[in-house]
Amino acid sequence: MNNGQEILLFGGNANPELAERIAAYLGRPLGRMICTRFADGEVRVQVLESARGMDVFVVQPTCAPVNDNLMELLVLLDAFRRASARRITAVIPYYGYARQDKKIKPREPITARLVADLITEAGATRVIAVDLHAEQIQGFFDIPVDHLYAGPIIAEYLISQGYHEQNIVVVSPDVAGVPRARSLAEALDAPLAIIAKRRPEPNKVEVMEIIGDVQGRIAIMIDDMIDTGGSVVQGAEALLKRGATSVIAACTHPVFSGSAPQRLAESPIEKVICTDTIPVPPHKQFDKLVRLSVAPLLGEAIKRIHHDESVSELFKDYR
Repeated sequence: MNNGQEILLFGGNANPELAERIAAYLGRPLGRMICTRFADGEVRVQVLESARGMDVFVVQPTCAPVNDNLMELLVLLDAFRRASARRITAVIPYYGYARQDKKIKPREPITARLVADLITEAGATRVIAVDLHAEQIQGFFDIPVDHLYAGPIIAEYLISQGYHEQNIVVVSPDVAGVPRARSLAEALDAPLAIIAKRRPEPNKVEVMEIIGDVQGRIAIMIDDMIDTGGSVVQGAEALLKRGATSVIAACTHPVFSGSAPQRLAESPIEKVICTDTIPVPPHKQFDKLVRLSVAPLLGEAIKRIHHDESVSELFKDYR
């Protein structure tokens, strides 16, 4: 039971378009607040309506500029805690710092855990995230985490385009991504292949071997994010050399750092599918890009959390 408390939905500056889409799905306006910067660059927040006793949801992916958006999220959470909100859910479609989830070399931090601690201490009582880079990040929080998956949205699009009726193979770009690729392969009733690779240093990839039959098939590579684009482009080239007829790249989070959009546009990849967890400004968009919205997914999760209903039921037929 929600004890009669109402939903208040607020959106930070990281992805206001997604917040508006979620509000439209829920059939209610975004909450009113001021969220700007002081002259020296510090975050300024003022909530312009009462949040006392309310069920507050704050939409703020911690995408680039990561540190600015993370700090803004923390200040927003603190504002609602001090405004006596009954529950405060941080809706983080993209969780920045997720790739720093373990120590690889001596004297490295585990920043994903640090960020989880900061979000909790700032006032969040619950977190909603989409396709975390590593599922164990859920355990970094001492509060409930609802981990959502964009795979069904991508699968639905591919089915609507008739790919499930063609000779396809779903490809995981690395061993760690096999569970994600397997779920998509099952949804499309397609075989699975895996690219074995090594990373000599961050954002550098070497393809070592392709496990599985891709000969004469349309290869659909699925990953949680595309950052610089180097890994997915190298993977596509390797798949084509092994006999794939074409390559489609799909991801949840279009990080698109640096020259990634140009690299993808000039690559042999036929189509790049992503979602709107991260905004893609006009200068980073290109003809091959297809953007799908996670707003209905997040909106439905928000409704279920507000009414104390199961969120995992959303994925009972997928994973």
